[in-house]
Amino acid sequence: MNLPRSTYYHQSKSRPDEEKALIARIEAVIEEFPGYGYRRVTKELHRRGFRDNHKKVLRVMREQGLLRKPKRRWVRTTNSEHTHRVYPNLSKNLLVTGPNQLWVADITYIGILRGFVYLAVILDLFARRVVGYALSHSIDTALCLEALRMALALRRPPAGVVHHSDRGVQYASRDYVEKLLANGFRISMARKGNPYDNAAAESFIKTLKSEEVYLWEYRTMADVQNRLPYFLEDVYNRKRLHSSLGYLPPVEFEEMFNNAKSCPVTLTAAV
Repeated sequence: MNLPRSTYYHQSKSRPDEEKALIARIEAVIEEFPGYGYRRVTKELHRRGFRDNHKKVLRVMREQGLLRKPKRRWVRTTNSEHTHRVYPNLSKNLLVTGPNQLWVADITYIGILRGFVYLAVILDLFARRVVGYALSHSIDTALCLEALRMALALRRPPAGVVHHSDRGVQYASRDYVEKLLANGFRISMARKGNPYDNAAAESFIKTLKSEEVYLWEYRTMADVQNRLPYFLEDVYNRKRLHSSLGYLPPVEFEEMFNNAKSCPVTLTAAV
């Protein structure tokens, strides 16, 4: 049959029992983190004490149908056609060395049975941590202000924090700008039509959609209100592994920094 001798004598390195155990471990991770790809599944297995190879994890997930392809919907959330002042981008190439230096803000939509609800969110870029959020049926300045007030109450930031957003009317409005200036923020806005200027917020929204929103069939605002805080605070902030943080969760990464331990990653804002 023109086969090499080594093929005849080849034996699989994985025994059936080992394969079944690996499948069970992967399924346990995915049950807790349904949107994880094979890289984060591998890192989570390592954190749990298993040294499974990422290539083997990828193969098993592919064979077991555990690799997800999230569905996509799109709704416009940015209206930059307004007469309010537009601020320059202060975040470009800004080196972030600790918490409360650069906050990024954005708005996204969540589909329910009849229409959409809107989420305004604020991240502290140092640890990619969600520090403020708010939900509403209306995509207006009040929504963004509610998220900002939550962040201010939680973090009590010093003067000089850069607040970066798109140039949507909600963030450029008089009420929002006045709130920022009253709390000593330096205002920064992305260039028109350039999503890379707010890449960190865009990345968060992609994660939110693929690992939470697309996995649940929200029917009402109450469904979103009951589920989303758990994902943002308990899963995203405290458990989800971030590649940009050396595969640590945001809260753990911040605690390491605040405890004056050596920080495993030097972060540069790329918004």
